[in-house]
Amino acid sequence: MTMGFDTSGLLPLSDALQGMLDQLACCCDTEQVPLPHALGRVLAADIASPLSVPPFDNAAMDGYAVRLADLATGTPLIMAGKAFAGQPYQGEWPAGHCVRIMTGAPVPEGTDAVVMQEETRADGDKIAFLVPPIPGQNIRRRGEDIREGASVLSSGTRLTPRELPLLASLGIATMPVRRPLRVAIFSTGDELKPVGTPLAHGDIYDSNRYGVKAMLARLGCECLDLGIIPDDPAQLRAAFQQADREADALITTGGVSVGEADFTKQLLEELGEIGFWKLAIKPGKPFAFGRLPNAWFFGLPGNPVSAMVTFDQLVQPALAKLAGQQFERPLQLQAIASEPLKKAPGRLDFQRGILRLGPDGLEVRSTGSQDSAVFSSLSRANCYIILERERGRVAAGETVTVEPFGGLLL
Repeated sequence: MTMGFDTSGLLPLSDALQGMLDQLACCCDTEQVPLPHALGRVLAADIASPLSVPPFDNAAMDGYAVRLADLATGTPLIMAGKAFAGQPYQGEWPAGHCVRIMTGAPVPEGTDAVVMQEETRADGDKIAFLVPPIPGQNIRRRGEDIREGASVLSSGTRLTPRELPLLASLGIATMPVRRPLRVAIFSTGDELKPVGTPLAHGDIYDSNRYGVKAMLARLGCECLDLGIIPDDPAQLRAAFQQADREADALITTGGVSVGEADFTKQLLEELGEIGFWKLAIKPGKPFAFGRLPNAWFFGLPGNPVSAMVTFDQLVQPALAKLAGQQFERPLQLQAIASEPLKKAPGRLDFQRGILRLGPDGLEVRSTGSQDSAVFSSLSRANCYIILERERGRVAAGETVTVEPFGGLLL
């Protein structure tokens, strides 16, 4: 694989991300699914509205449908009948009369305005109007929200609870979506042990796989969990080959930092193509990207915070492109550091912080130790504090960039 990067130095995050995205394309076929099963799926085609919304002129308020000419004399009008949502007024509408109407009901033909009931006074079937209405008042016009034939959702949209009611309101019962992306995962390391088993001296529990698996679930991916693979070439080769047969992408944690990459690098060069990078970010300097014959490969660092940050910042947008999903970079804001922050120039730093609204605007503080092995720093956080590559220590009161956690981490 021709990566086009200088791997001898530290590669900027933006260059690494763009280098991956330039090589990736959607690999998921299209299928039709019914609306109740569409949550979290990615649209495979643009959706145009088959009807106008609202489909008819209707009342925006409970009140009375009137013709302005009938109000010119200033005398009360006689109520001719009533209109309800789903039960339009069907009778005659003589001059000098009004129609009692409820919110959502079609307005009778000839209606100039709907006067809200609070601006009227009723005396039996005689209705006095206390405030002169203006033309079109409290009437929702046909197609005011969506015109028939208008584009409402674009291909690549991931369907959330905001889109499903919209599709239902248009009467769309089935829609074309991408099949879920299939992602295989495993952790590497002889020191890793499954949760629930006793630890011997030097052992640690495998935690990264649970974070990666949870994030894949949030992204709507199908996950093939291959467990913990020891530092054994035969078992690693078998895991790589299984992932290549059964998945669109493979994500591993561990085995990509200096001194650890020999087995992984050797196998991937044998089976496919691979690039190992040293990224100019903290945490998460070691990262690997490459290709097996049928699946893409993403190698995350072994330190737990590094694994989560590199997944969030690099792997998430890459998987979105493979899945055919439109991906927007997260919102970044400016906030005041409420305490000093340690930082050495050289790498873009994703410190973990707690963002809150203070008396003078947004303010942020650190969650404590920023060591990449201290996962509690991430579990307590609600944002990244993003400190520029060449920036040094931050004094209390300085402005910093923050990125609130999105749906992947919340």
